Amino acid sequence: MRAFNRVYTNRLGLLNPHLDGSPFTLSEARILYELAHRSAPTAAEIGRALHLDRGQISRTLKRFSDRGLVEMRDDPTHGRQQLLSLTASGQASFGALEGKTQQAVSELLARLPGFRRRSLIAAAETISAIFEAGEKPTVRLRGLKPGDLGRIVGRQAILYAQEYGWNQDYEALAARIVADFHQSFDPAREDAWVAEMDEQMVGSIFLVRGEKPTVAKLRLLYVEPDARGAGVGKTLVEACIARARDLGYERLDLWTNSVLVAARSIYQKAGFELADEAPHHSFGHDLIGQTWSLTL
Repeated sequence: MRAFNRVYTNRLGLLNPHLDGSPFTLSEARILYELAHRSAPTAAEIGRALHLDRGQISRTLKRFSDRGLVEMRDDPTHGRQQLLSLTASGQASFGALEGKTQQAVSELLARLPGFRRRSLIAAAETISAIFEAGEKPTVRLRGLKPGDLGRIVGRQAILYAQEYGWNQDYEALAARIVADFHQSFDPAREDAWVAEMDEQMVGSIFLVRGEKPTVAKLRLLYVEPDARGAGVGKTLVEACIARARDLGYERLDLWTNSVLVAARSIYQKAGFELADEAPHHSFGHDLIGQTWSLTL
């Protein structure tokens, strides 16, 4: 973060005495921006928005007033407060500053190749969203959209390779599962969910019809490492169970491996019971495959 701050402040010239060749410092420019985008704010309101102390706000507003940029009038609803607004000169000064800022940012972006420009803007949007979001992100489930199937297969293949050393045989298996799901999808018997936090995919699960009309399968549950412990897996499994019940299934089965301890714990807490297990060699390893079942 400190390295990013050094690069960011240097590249945008935030340490220069005046911002973008204007007569304003960075803090003055931010106060001017708030005055231009708020309707008759008070000094306290601007201070809270910018996390600036009362003394700094007061000194800046006095300089603005002395230069004819801002005017103050008594607040009729609060005798000890004053309402602030930009004068015509203040509006012109803000317009000039805004134009120079737009030009500076445009020149910065114009020097970058298109793919880097898109990456930079996406990163800026992500940083802004994280800092402006609440402290605890919420889990949101949605249906599948184009691109999800490939991302789900890719993320699972990468995670199982990193965490368990599984080879590309698993990726091929997952790809076959999602391909079959898509090609023979029956909305009256099947469903799928993607879990998101802060609009980022953090997990998924599939409800697939089984060989018997009364039995469904839970498949391809996964949760991103950074999202584990936030209830993502539990939320996905509960959604799958509820949908299986709504569709009239009598039993829900799943196949997993004994090394997937965290997933097995979620299944057990949801009421699944171990029905069968057997050793097998798959994905480059000797494993113990397990079938778990839940009577609905």
